[in-house]
Amino acid sequence: MEDIKGCTAVVTGGASGIGRAIAIALSREGARLVIADVDEAGMTETVGTIAHGGGKAVGVRTDVSNPDEVQALADRAWSAFGPVRILCNNAGVGMFGGLETMTLRDWTWVMGVNVWGVIHGLLAFVPRMIAEGEGGHIVNTASISGLLSNAYLGAYTTTKYAVVGLSESLRKDLKAYSIGVSVLCPMGVDTRIAEAERNRPKHLKNPGNQSFSPSLDFLGRIIPPTQVADRVIAAIKKNELYIITHKESLEPLRRRFRRIEDAVPSD
Repeated sequence: MEDIKGCTAVVTGGASGIGRAIAIALSREGARLVIADVDEAGMTETVGTIAHGGGKAVGVRTDVSNPDEVQALADRAWSAFGPVRILCNNAGVGMFGGLETMTLRDWTWVMGVNVWGVIHGLLAFVPRMIAEGEGGHIVNTASISGLLSNAYLGAYTTTKYAVVGLSESLRKDLKAYSIGVSVLCPMGVDTRIAEAERNRPKHLKNPGNQSFSPSLDFLGRIIPPTQVADRVIAAIKKNELYIITHKESLEPLRRRFRRIEDAVPSD
């Protein structure tokens, strides 16, 4: 979709980081924003920033792992600004540590937000978007960890590979309805994802509240969220499937696909 002006856009995880930057960038393009997050203070700040810039935005406290809350988000979006044409399933949490250390609480939390959060977004919004018949665009935030694996990121990687595969299939399924799909796969971005435990529900915390503190050096160059948001806007306008943020990812991606190619039998 080449023209974003006047569209209603929903961004989950919009209280900070990439989500906030995407929301502000969409507002500058003329979209009306519905911001969702569990961080109400940060969400209010994002709404205020957009309003200060002359844009229109509302915030809706939403836990994306809860399908009823995501359905309520969709209801609020339609009532506030009319048909939603842009959906950014951006909310996500980081999970660090070896797979052998993961507990059921860990898996429940990371899958609930990173995978089920996207699915709940699709269930709440896609049928309505199709019924409106106006087309639109969906951006699902994955990670470079949805294309490349790394030690101490196994649980997180599992969720992000799922989002990549879901997005690739969704793009084919929604083409007939003129709804484009992009999957965002950033490397190092200056966000608070390493502090995701701050929003972890009490009933999903491990006994002793012990958490793994990772070194993020392996993520390489850190870029600002605004740079990611600019790429997202461009991808929406050009209907691009993959949004890759770092040129440094090219060689690791080539090595992975060479290994896959080498594994294919020649007979």
